[in-house]
Amino acid sequence: MSDTSTDDSLRLDRWLHHARLFKTRTIAAEAISSGGVRLNGNPCRKPAHVVREGDTVTVSAHGRVRVLRVRAMGERRGPASEAALLYDELDG
Repeated sequence: MSDTSTDDSLRLDRWLHHARLFKTRTIAAEAISSGGVRLNGNPCRKPAHVVREGDTVTVSAHGRVRVLRVRAMGERRGPASEAALLYDELDG
């Protein structure tokens, strides 16, 4: 099985899970498919879409909208302190 992730890119659903924005990767994929996530201002409905450093991810979930700038990919879903290093929070 081939994985599309490299050192400088990652599947969007995986990145959202690593960044601890969703509890599971499946929930992240469902949020993307239902239109709750935008990538660089464009609607994104494919969980396999590739995210890279510098991209802007807008997430509408848990009763709020968050606008994030991707800083890093992350290798795993670590503690919250590690996940916070994956993005910068921008003004919504």
